[in-house]
Amino acid sequence: MFYIAIVIFLVVYALIVSERVHRTSVALVGAVLMVILGVLHQEHAFSAIDFNTIGLLLGMMIIVLITKQTGLFEYVAIKAAKVSKGDPVKILITLSLITALFSALLDNVTTVLLIVPVTFVIANNLKINPIPFLIAEIVLSNIGGAATLIGDPPNILIGSAAGLTFLDFLINLAPISMILSVVMVIFFRFIYRHKLKTTKKLQENIMKFDARSTIKDVPLLKKSLFVLGVTIFGFLIHGFVGLEPATIALFGASLLLIISKINPEKILEQVEWTTILFFIGLFILVAGIEEVGAIEYLANSVLDLTAGSPVAATLVILWGSAIFSAVVDNIPFVATMIPLVQELGASGMDVTNLWWALALGADLGGNGTLVGASANLVAAGLAEKAGYKLGFKEFLKIGMVSMFITMLITTVYVFIRYI
Repeated sequence: MFYIAIVIFLVVYALIVSERVHRTSVALVGAVLMVILGVLHQEHAFSAIDFNTIGLLLGMMIIVLITKQTGLFEYVAIKAAKVSKGDPVKILITLSLITALFSALLDNVTTVLLIVPVTFVIANNLKINPIPFLIAEIVLSNIGGAATLIGDPPNILIGSAAGLTFLDFLINLAPISMILSVVMVIFFRFIYRHKLKTTKKLQENIMKFDARSTIKDVPLLKKSLFVLGVTIFGFLIHGFVGLEPATIALFGASLLLIISKINPEKILEQVEWTTILFFIGLFILVAGIEEVGAIEYLANSVLDLTAGSPVAATLVILWGSAIFSAVVDNIPFVATMIPLVQELGASGMDVTNLWWALALGADLGGNGTLVGASANLVAAGLAEKAGYKLGFKEFLKIGMVSMFITMLITTVYVFIRYI
């Protein structure tokens, strides 16, 4: 069974990386094969699904989908462009920082879906290439997403598996996320300062935009902001009241569905079910290789490599996660690493710092290449639909530099704070 499980897992992983077949289809086929070929019993496979992660994703998707209908996100983007006086470089800085903030409060994939279309409108009106804006927004979305439990899918996985609260993530990762956001905004201002040029007349056109006209439903906006506020407050206190993040998110989603009086069918048909099913397949796949002892073998290898030193293990996981997450999507990588860290904990090692190293490495490593994080691929897809090409090589030049700058600063932060 050991070799069957390993072969299924590696083939699925290779197909996900190749992007020749949709990752959800591959993950589900791999999960079913784990059961059909006897690696896992069906009951064990279903029990491996982390419904806290699934519930949190579903709840936040519903809240954001309803809030999106109010026009709030378009309002914020246009307001940012006007505050920047139509100056392309200032707009890039402002939109990047807004992307980082929204990525922390919502999640980075959702934020990219909301910000990128408005970015195209602004860039088209200024008659400039939107690709520099997109690259900056991708990088800042992954950095901002690292700040909270709900900001990046890998954080949701880690928080659920390790029992870490929203407040834990905020206290441990928000400070470094803010530092890195400022550093990277300065970096992008420097490298794009000569590429983002427009005319005074086009800048004046941006100033004529009416941000208020984007707000389509004021009563719904008030209800959405109220529920979003209640939900985020719930995340802050969930560790004290003994409720899981999924419960908070689903409560917020159901409350907003009721008070908004929107037909649930209209919202639920927009939910990213492909993403949710991908997670379900992934949980079963990882359970399969865990069942046959592959994770235990990897954990023992890490212990041998680091001679049982928590300091060495922290650095290996921090940089190893960054490098691997740059090559493959950070979600399946983190799903594979979680049981490994748990196994290290079972061997007697204090793994508290390893969870933060895994989260930071995976989130920031996602900036290395275009396939490193889901938000990157979403942005590239939106660009293609709008008639622009964000190529792998073009992103690689900036993304890899961004990854190494942020990782070097993060290594110093981890040393000072944890080691």
